Amino acid sequence: MAFRRRNKSYPFFSQEFLIQNHADIVFGLVIFILIGLMFEATAKTAILFIQPQYNVTTLSSEGEVTLYHYGWKDCATILFYFFIAIILHAVVQEYLLDKVNRRLHLSKSKNTKFNESGQLCVFHLVSSVWSFYILITEGYLLHPSTLWENYPHVHLRFQVKFFYLTQLAYWLHALPELYFQKVRKEEISRQLQYICLYLLHISAAYLLNLSRVGLVLLFLQYVSELGFHIARLLYFTDENHQKMFDLWAVSFVFTRMSTLTLMFLAVGFGLARSENQGLDLEMGNFNTVLIRMTVLLLVCLTQSWLLWKFIRFQLRRWREFRHEQAVRKKSAAKQPLRPLKRDSLGHHENGVLKAENGASPRTKKLKSP
Repeated sequence: MAFRRRNKSYPFFSQEFLIQNHADIVFGLVIFILIGLMFEATAKTAILFIQPQYNVTTLSSEGEVTLYHYGWKDCATILFYFFIAIILHAVVQEYLLDKVNRRLHLSKSKNTKFNESGQLCVFHLVSSVWSFYILITEGYLLHPSTLWENYPHVHLRFQVKFFYLTQLAYWLHALPELYFQKVRKEEISRQLQYICLYLLHISAAYLLNLSRVGLVLLFLQYVSELGFHIARLLYFTDENHQKMFDLWAVSFVFTRMSTLTLMFLAVGFGLARSENQGLDLEMGNFNTVLIRMTVLLLVCLTQSWLLWKFIRFQLRRWREFRHEQAVRKKSAAKQPLRPLKRDSLGHHENGVLKAENGASPRTKKLKSP
């Protein structure tokens, strides 16, 4: 299965060969793991990579319900879907983005940003729809108090745990993709910042049993980021499409305010009034003053940093807009306007005197002195 067109063959174990064929190599590893399911001796090991572990069956009003909690075996599952994310990344790049790039003829810097926005646009769209579906089915949106009541939320439904595992797998796969996609050095630091922030916040919500609050925050963040990357894709196709950035600006500010409000409501007040106070690693209880303040501080610093970057971005856009207007006014002022002089007999047009009916008037003979 070849994901990329090979214009030139490279020697084995070379850097160029690895970059050009990394998706095919990873696809072979996935097939190897799936083949392990076919044999009884390796099926128990192979299932660790595919299916979430640590399931517990409990009785409820709905009957027997299978719930999950986390453990070290989740690393194997994350590794498998890490490979899946690399394959899907190559599929989207080869069969969608590369075809569009050939028509747009963008520069190298714009091409890199276009590929980045294209990949993230697909991911944010899938993740926002998926997280919204979980929030509706679990009833977290209709009953906000469930976000902090009955903490710790150790046991998760299958769809919630699988969502978190795939989220961690995707953002981990984004790290080697910086190498595979040959991202410019100037862009690496910026992309590393938001990749590490996503990994930090998702891991904290998953390990500290704040999965319900984390789901709502991820939904808000992904919807806001989806609007930004759609606006940037439209801008690359036609630079006159800038109204989408204004819509994104409104959603960005709304997301920051909603995130801070929800965190203070759930962690600052909800968990502070909970009966389960104290650190208990066996029960998965992390409801202590120090941990709550650390989580709130982390979220506040992140949101403040994002707002600061947003303000700088808007100021830069405003300066560029003012500069373009000034250039247009100067260019318009340099072009001389030819006034049309009218008199009683007719009007001047292109230096020729014409009458009102279009006929040229007779020239008067000058009397000699």
